[in-house]
Parts: sequence; C-alpha cells; structure tokens
Amino acid sequence: MKSIIVCKSVSHGNTRKVAETIGEVLDARVVDPADIEPEELSEYRLVGFGSGVRHMNYYPELREFVQGLPKDQRAKAFVFNTSGFPQPPFIPYRDKFVRLVEDRGFDVVDTFTCFGYDTYLPLRVVGGVRKGHPNSADLDTARAFARQLRNRVEAAD
Repeated sequence: MKSIIVCKSVSHGNTRKVAETIGEVLDARVVDPADIEPEELSEYRLVGFGSGVRHMNYYPELREFVQGLPKDQRAKAFVFNTSGFPQPPFIPYRDKFVRLVEDRGFDVVDTFTCFGYDTYLPLRVVGGVRKGHPNSADLDTARAFARQLRNRVEAAD
C-alpha cells in the first residue's frame, strides 16, 4: 500500500520520531508540508497528517497545507499528534483538524496521540513536562497503531 506521512515537527523532534516509527511499519515516506506539492498526495492510498500541538492547535504550517488541498481527495487518512498534555474536552483541537482533513475528501480511519517533551513557556521555567517522551513504550504503541491501521485499510479493499 503506497503511503505518505505529512508531518510538522518543531521543538524537540517528538512528532518526527513518531512519524518515522509509524512510517517504518507502513513503509511510508515522511515529509514536511513545505517539501511536498499538494497534487502529489493523489498518488497515495493512505495519507497521514501529524503535528505537535502549540496554543491548543496543530501547527499552522500543517493546517494551511491541508486547507490548500483540493476538496476532491479520495485516499484514506489518519491523524496524529504529540503534546505535553492530553486534549482538553473544552478545546477539541484534534477533532477540529480531523474535520478539516475530512472536508478535503479524505476518509479519516483513525487517530493517534502520544505524549511529547514540552518546554513551551511557562513550562520551560520548571524544565518542561513529559521529559523523555516519546519513549520506547510510546514508540511501541505507535508501531502497534500502525500495524492495526495497515491491517484495517488492507482488509477494507
């Protein structure tokens, strides 16, 4: 199955580590949104979108990339993020991003969230939170997610 992961990772490379781990299982190319032309996505059967979280939202570079895609996408997709804290119920940023991806025509089949080392102010003053994440257990969970995702997408065909 031809797969690609479009990933925006900034601070500590947390999201990139998770993207590369998922990409190994899916045999997927991992790219930054600035390094791919939107029309290239039509070549892929499964497209992943991943981001770190800043100000309770996915990075603007990934959101803008998805907003710029034509609305006639036909691939299956998945969405993932890393963050120092879980998504709060009063700001459903992941759900909002999933709707954005679906609005472009993708069939979002699953989502994945992983803790990541976070030193955004004021957390930097206390040394950050989730130091050491994603750790080996987190990456094992990402691998398991990718295997289940692959099996589900292949079984659907």
